[in-house]
Amino acid sequence: MTYRNLTQKEIEKLVAAGCEADDWGTVFTDAPEVDHICRVRFSGTVRFGRFDRMFEFPGGLKKHAGLRDATLHNVTIGDNCLIENISNYIANYNIGHDTILENVDLVLTDGPCRFGNGVEVSVMNETGGREVKIYDRLSAQVAYVMAMYRHRPELVKALDALVDDYAAKLESSVGTIGNYVTIRNTRFLCGVRVGDYAVLSGVNRLRNGSVNSNEAAPVTISHGVIADDFIICSGSHITDNTSLTRCFIGQACHFGHSYSASDSLFFSNCQGENGEACAIFAGPFTVTHHKSSLLIAGQFSFMNTGSGSNQSNHMYKLGPIHQGILERGSKTSSDSYILWPSRVGAFSLVMGRHVNHSDTTSLPFSYLIEQQNTTYLVPGVNLRSVGTIRDAQKWPKRDARKDPDRLDCINYNLLSPYTIQKMFKGIKLLQNLQYSSGELSDVYSFHSAKIKNSSLRKGIELYRTAITKFLGNSIIKKLENLPAEASDEEIRAMLQPEIEGGKGKWTDLGGLIAPMGLVSALLDRIESGEVKDLEEVDAAFRQMHADYYRLEWTWAYDKFADFFGYPLERITAFEVREIVVKWKEAVIGLDRMLYEDAKKEFNLASMTGFGADGSREVKEMDFEQVRGDFESNSFVQAVLEHIRVKEALGDELLGRLRF
Repeated sequence: MTYRNLTQKEIEKLVAAGCEADDWGTVFTDAPEVDHICRVRFSGTVRFGRFDRMFEFPGGLKKHAGLRDATLHNVTIGDNCLIENISNYIANYNIGHDTILENVDLVLTDGPCRFGNGVEVSVMNETGGREVKIYDRLSAQVAYVMAMYRHRPELVKALDALVDDYAAKLESSVGTIGNYVTIRNTRFLCGVRVGDYAVLSGVNRLRNGSVNSNEAAPVTISHGVIADDFIICSGSHITDNTSLTRCFIGQACHFGHSYSASDSLFFSNCQGENGEACAIFAGPFTVTHHKSSLLIAGQFSFMNTGSGSNQSNHMYKLGPIHQGILERGSKTSSDSYILWPSRVGAFSLVMGRHVNHSDTTSLPFSYLIEQQNTTYLVPGVNLRSVGTIRDAQKWPKRDARKDPDRLDCINYNLLSPYTIQKMFKGIKLLQNLQYSSGELSDVYSFHSAKIKNSSLRKGIELYRTAITKFLGNSIIKKLENLPAEASDEEIRAMLQPEIEGGKGKWTDLGGLIAPMGLVSALLDRIESGEVKDLEEVDAAFRQMHADYYRLEWTWAYDKFADFFGYPLERITAFEVREIVVKWKEAVIGLDRMLYEDAKKEFNLASMTGFGADGSREVKEMDFEQVRGDFESNSFVQAVLEHIRVKEALGDELLGRLRF
């Protein structure tokens, strides 16, 4: 835009419209005329564009773009904005085009500001030690390394320096409000950068932060929200008296109903309502909806929090220094309690109150049940739960990110090298317990938990079934383009890994499942200074994510010899057939368990409360009208279809093998 000084005639026209200026020589315009401006006080350097647009509001009200009843100090305004009823003033801001500021108290930037970038969040430990410096493009993966790799201080120092460099480039004494933004009925904005298409309505206070909205994924903040030292990413909705202090809010998150959070990181698709969070690392899809729930000093992801769930990080000794981890996919039932430090294995369910510092990381898909102040562990039982499978199916469908530039790498796989490696370890652990305590023991002790004999035996069986399913899935996928009656040599050639780096231990970095070898190599490069900026770090994680299935096969390749006794470098068609047959049994067996588990939701006990004023027949009819019948249930139909498809897939491969 090319700004010019006002003419004397234009100044006289503005004065007649009730306007005044400290110095009319510092007021500039790009418009051919100065209509639609009245009762405005200009201070410092002010620039404004043309006012050609008519805005239409709900209910049919129309308002012309313009400046009315406002005080502006060092402000630049784009074309076709509507700024009116600013009860205090706007200072040190650049405002884009087609933007509305209406019924606002105070908007200012006071001195150099980094708009939330570089703020230290004391995650996991309230007393400090795991601080994460937040910035606009923080991903769950980078945050995980910053928080959890404190055993590598030079690495953390290098990442902090990269964030400091990024934040320094954004430092300015002038804030920005983007294009097509609406800010209405809002009290106080100080040092806040607002992206395009954002809607701020009825906000109480925003201080030192960034609202990273864009056209593809607008941000909405409304009704009494207070946020200090924050970053809110694209597509998020914050409303209804939510309070945030030193928080990072990832893409497509939803917070409302007076939710309160401090010193916490929330990544993609998290939801928080009614309850409270303090010093948590909330990986993707961490969900808490209940007023009485508290998440504190923990790391979570793909988590569903039951009402009244609570953790304690304070044993009244050295202060609130304890922390805990609920690995991906864990759930807590109503009124559950965990005394930190504890670690709960992936896709586990916690019921009751647990005060014995359990560590079940090697026993995923388990139940932790409290009976008479004792923690009982049921290994692997969640593998046959319809709830677990339903969760795994719903997460990809509920990914609400509309922004094509996605910050977090998210792997949704239920079975992966990350969970399967734990099952291998879990089988050995359970077998060792069985050996050391005797096969006839009624109860086995594991750390601070008890495992019943029947649960231990069933856990080993379930883990074996899941491993068979995973490895079978992998080899069938590799051989999907196998020619009919291919030779053993052709089969072996197709099974060769395509990529290095997948062997060894795997980890879950806040939603990204990746080999530790590749992760360590990247961290070495960061630590040495070879990696020069945060974009390069993100690109490396994205490449690991893109290569997942090829890396997964590299990891799985060596496991066939350990588990089935068939080294793939010497595999024959007959041995492939044996694996596929076992795979079919495992897949169909698990699906049958899911089918039976789903049936429990339709038994007579589940109908309690239905047909309140009628007979059993009325109860059943009422239940069916509300819940539907079992056989037509969408999940049940999906399980039956899965059985059919997997049977056909296995039979099709068997038909192409030559023996």
